[in-house]
Amino acid sequence: MHTPFHLTPLLLAFSVAGALAQGAEQRSNLADQQGVAITIYNNDLALVKDHRKIQLKPGASALAFRDVSAKMRPETAMLRSLSSPASLSVFEQNFDFDLLTPQKMLEKYVGQTVSVVRTNTATGQETTELATVLSANNGVVLRIGQRIETGLPGRLVFADVPPNLRDRPTLVMSLNNTAESAQDVELSYLTGGLSWRADYVAELNAADDKLDISGWVTLTNTSGTTYSNARLQLVAGDVNRVVQRPQRDAQIMMSMAPAPAPKANMAQESLFEYHLYTLGRTTTLAENQTKQVALLAASGVLARKELLLKGADYYYQSSVGSIGQKMKVGVFVEFDNKESAHLGMPLPKGVVRVYKKDSGGNAQFVGEDSIDHTPKNEKVRLKLGEAFDVTADKKQTDFKKLSGDGKFNYVYESAYEIVLKNAKKEAVTVVLQEPMPGDWRVTSESQAHVKGSSNTAIWRVSVPAEGSSTLTYRALVRF
Repeated sequence: MHTPFHLTPLLLAFSVAGALAQGAEQRSNLADQQGVAITIYNNDLALVKDHRKIQLKPGASALAFRDVSAKMRPETAMLRSLSSPASLSVFEQNFDFDLLTPQKMLEKYVGQTVSVVRTNTATGQETTELATVLSANNGVVLRIGQRIETGLPGRLVFADVPPNLRDRPTLVMSLNNTAESAQDVELSYLTGGLSWRADYVAELNAADDKLDISGWVTLTNTSGTTYSNARLQLVAGDVNRVVQRPQRDAQIMMSMAPAPAPKANMAQESLFEYHLYTLGRTTTLAENQTKQVALLAASGVLARKELLLKGADYYYQSSVGSIGQKMKVGVFVEFDNKESAHLGMPLPKGVVRVYKKDSGGNAQFVGEDSIDHTPKNEKVRLKLGEAFDVTADKKQTDFKKLSGDGKFNYVYESAYEIVLKNAKKEAVTVVLQEPMPGDWRVTSESQAHVKGSSNTAIWRVSVPAEGSSTLTYRALVRF
């Protein structure tokens, strides 16, 4: 947003006495709040339940419910009385989210009169002139008498604050009240600006066969208000929503160093087809704040490391010769989300960052990967990077088109050589995964394969320390 003039030499003065108090309007702010509950979903959506005790005037009146979310979906707002449900009815509501700023004041005063106050720097004497605001677009344009001026070296004084300009987001409700005493009321609404994600920190042991994992919930509040001592619940799962217009998501990138496993203080339960996590204490979500809360902790989780080289299906249909030199071998770590593997709990989607201690006992970052919502008893597989000391040379040693001149009757035969090299001081096993197109079979091979799926052949090749191993095979494919 462009400011209408430099604020350093100029001062905007607002004569706002009595301007924010509007007639018979009643007001409720955070001082009336008895409690607030927030349920946050994935993808920038939250349900807020704001409980307040308010002394409402009998009969018809307007209630300004202040300190609500600036990103409220007003069509979802619902006010109800908890103490006397039959006594309160709402027949109109307006969400005022146009907030009081110097720029907004200028925009509201286009076509109206303001006072321009100038100060003589030598004498300190002030002079005042009346001006009409002609424009507030990327600056201010004023008509003063018979001249047009911009960027004035002075301050503007406004007579009042426009009635539809608020100092904070406010839901104004026209209601009818038949109760005489103060009431406990609850305003519930859906809002954007509140989001959460799961972040995990895992530390591998020296043998890469066990890991300690801790989970954190990262909460972000950009909704425009603070929720003090809120009862917090989180829903993990993909809730269907009707998208009316695209919304820009706030993204905050954080990286956590490995820390002692936190005490998990969020209870979880099934809710419809999702999972609900409840924080066992209240917490405050301040405006424009990112907060982390411990979610889970597990130690000694059984893990497996895998070195994987994946092929492609295009070279089974043509002559290609050399396929690659010093090809990268992917490094994966996987573990079972089972109680028998020392885990076994629903894992919300998020990023898993993996560390491992070096020879000096210092934890070093070795890679990260994202996971989707993972229920109990499912497998978690993480790609951490590419191996440095393990490489592969791959070439096609033979190719023949045996038959085929129509659209679906081609038969190809091709042969391959894969040389795996290991510069480590210990032996490794590399998994070779070859996607085979069409109707295929391996006619000869230096080591037996297994059929991973209808279109995949898999070899597990042992490579000695500081040595190499060679796999050769011939395949026949039909289309």
